[in-house]
Amino acid sequence: MRPRWNPQLRCPRVLKRWVSDVRLPTIYALSTKQGRSAIAVIRISGPSTLDIFKRLSSIDDEERLQRHRLASVRKLYDPKSGVLLDEALSLFFKGPNSYTGEDVLELHVHGGNAVVKCVLNAIKYLHESAAPIRYADPGEFSRRGFQNGKFDLTEVEGVRDMIDAETEFQRVSALSSLKGETRHLFHRWRTEIVKNVALLTTVIDFGEDHDIEEVNELFGRVAKNIDLLEAEIKNYLEKVKRSQILMKGIKLSLIGPPNAGKSSLLNVLSDSDSVIVSDIPGTTRDSIDIPLDVGGYKVVIGDTAGIRSFEDADIIEKEGIKRATTKSLNSDVAVIILPVDLKEINSDLIKHLENLKSSTSSCSENILVALNKSDLLEDPNQHSQIIKQFSGALKLPESTFCLISCANRDGIDSLMGTLIERFKIITLTTNSDPISISQRSQDILSNDVLHGFQEFRSYNGIDDVLATESLRYSVEGIGKITGEAVGIEEILGVVFSSFCIGK
Repeated sequence: MRPRWNPQLRCPRVLKRWVSDVRLPTIYALSTKQGRSAIAVIRISGPSTLDIFKRLSSIDDEERLQRHRLASVRKLYDPKSGVLLDEALSLFFKGPNSYTGEDVLELHVHGGNAVVKCVLNAIKYLHESAAPIRYADPGEFSRRGFQNGKFDLTEVEGVRDMIDAETEFQRVSALSSLKGETRHLFHRWRTEIVKNVALLTTVIDFGEDHDIEEVNELFGRVAKNIDLLEAEIKNYLEKVKRSQILMKGIKLSLIGPPNAGKSSLLNVLSDSDSVIVSDIPGTTRDSIDIPLDVGGYKVVIGDTAGIRSFEDADIIEKEGIKRATTKSLNSDVAVIILPVDLKEINSDLIKHLENLKSSTSSCSENILVALNKSDLLEDPNQHSQIIKQFSGALKLPESTFCLISCANRDGIDSLMGTLIERFKIITLTTNSDPISISQRSQDILSNDVLHGFQEFRSYNGIDDVLATESLRYSVEGIGKITGEAVGIEEILGVVFSSFCIGK
C-alpha cells in the first residue's frame, strides 16, 4: 500500500496501521459535557452510521443524507414508536475524510437532559448482532482515527493536551503536536538514523570492496552524524522539560517576615480575598496554594507562614515556618516580601535567603524582592535609597528589587511584568513557543533512542553488526513514539485511557 504524502510536512503518513476482516462495531457517545446546556453534540462513527441516520430521520434517500460536510436540520424520530424526539442540526462526514477515517455523523440536539437521553436510547435500540452498535470507550474516536492513519500518536497526545489546556501558553504548547510539527521532527530524526544504518549495512555487506581508510572514514562520518543528532535530541528534551512546567504550573512561593504583606499580595494577584489578612503576627500558619493565570502562564502561588525566630513562635507556627522554608526551596521562583519600614531583618530570614542562593533548584537564580507599603514613603526620591539599603543588607543586586503597595496597587503591574520575564527564562520561551510531549515519549527518547546511540559508541570499531543493531534500536524507539512500530498495541491503552468519552 502506498503511503499518503502530506505536502505541508513533506513526510508520508501510513493509510492503515493494520487491516482486519472483522466488522468493527459502530460507536456513539455524547461529545459535549453532560448536563443541561443550549446544545449537546452526539457523535456516531462506524459502518452503520448511515443506516442509523436513515432510521432516526425516517428518510430512505441515502444520497440526500450523506452529503459530505453539509449541515442540515433533520427531525429525529424514535425508531421503535415513531414519536418525534427532537429537531437537530446534522453533519455527515463521509469516510475516509473524517476525524476517525470512517463514516461519522454529528447530531447537534437541544441540550436538555431528557432530549439527550432519549436520542442516545434510540441509537442504542438500533443495535443488532449482525451490525453491532455500542457506546464508545474513552478516547475511542481518536483511537480509530489513529488506526486509520489520520494522525500518529504525537498528534493524538496533542489533542489530549489541547483539551486539558487551562492557559494560553498551555494551548500554544499543545499546538506543536496537534499541528503535526512534532511528527515531522521525529520523522526527520528517524530518516537520519535510517540513513546511517544504511551506510553501516553497506560496509557490513560489501566491506571487502572498500579499503580500510574508506571504511574508517565512513564510520567516522556516521559517528559524527549520531553525535549531532544526540545533541539535538538532548536539547529538545531539555526544552520539553522546561516547557513541562507550563502544564503543571510554575511554582512561586511568597516568603518574608510576619505582617510583611504576603497574604495581601496574594489577594491582589488573585484579585480576590483568597486568604485572611490581619495585623496580628502569625495569622498564616500553613502553606496555601492558589493556581492563577499570570500573563498566560499557569502559576501556583504559595502563601507561607512568616519567617521569624523560633523563640517567638508557638508549636503550630514553628511547623508553619518549617514548611515555608521547605516549600520555597522547592519553588521555581521565590518572592521575598519586606515592608519598607522594616527596621531590622531577622537573622532567620537572612539565613534562609542564603540557603535559597546556594540551592540547586531553579529558585536560586529566580529570587525577587518586593518592598511592600511603598505608600508610606512620602518622598519619591527615597525609592532608590530604600532599594540600595535593602540590596546591601540582603546582598542581592538592585535589579531584583521592586517597590509595591498592596494597599493602592502601586508597582503591581511592574512586578507582574518582571515575573513574566522570569517565567519566559524558566520555560525557555523567550524567543520561541513552548513545546510539549507526553512523559511516555520523553522516556522512550531517553531510554530507547539515546540509549541506542550510547550502545552504538560502545560497539563502534569493535563489532560492526552490534553497532548497526544499536542504531536500529533507536529507530524502533521513534516508531514506538509515533505508533509506527510493530507490537504497538500494548501502549495504545495507556495513551487513550486518559481521554474523555466522545473524543
